[in-house]
Amino acid sequence: MTLRPEIVYERLRRLREVVSNLESLREVPRQEFVASFHHYWLAERGLQLAAEILFDVGNHILAGRFGASPSTYEEIPQKLCERKVISENLRDRLRGLGGFRNILVHDYLDVNRDLLYGFLQEELGYFGRFADEVEVFLGS
Repeated sequence: MTLRPEIVYERLRRLREVVSNLESLREVPRQEFVASFHHYWLAERGLQLAAEILFDVGNHILAGRFGASPSTYEEIPQKLCERKVISENLRDRLRGLGGFRNILVHDYLDVNRDLLYGFLQEELGYFGRFADEVEVFLGS
């Protein structure tokens, strides 16, 4: 497989779009968020999309540039860091995202709405940072 930067840039554009849409939910008060399926369904789907895009981009870079194929989602940020695609700090912040994605996809009946709200408040910015760091890598 060959790294195709246009594919990566298109996915990063979509990632930024998803994050931008999710940012509006950060302004919703916690009580309103957890009580309204409109809010938490949007958050669940948006965060699932963001995680899927991040892992897809990571897999594409690892396979196309380095011939690597991680066996789990959790390995993707680690391998990207080892190859200087993303920083150690970002790798540390993304730790656990694979498990979070799996909960959104497979344990959707048990998603804790307060946890989801907290993730939006505290972790959402790391998707944009991922896009920034990947763009720097592609430009080098």
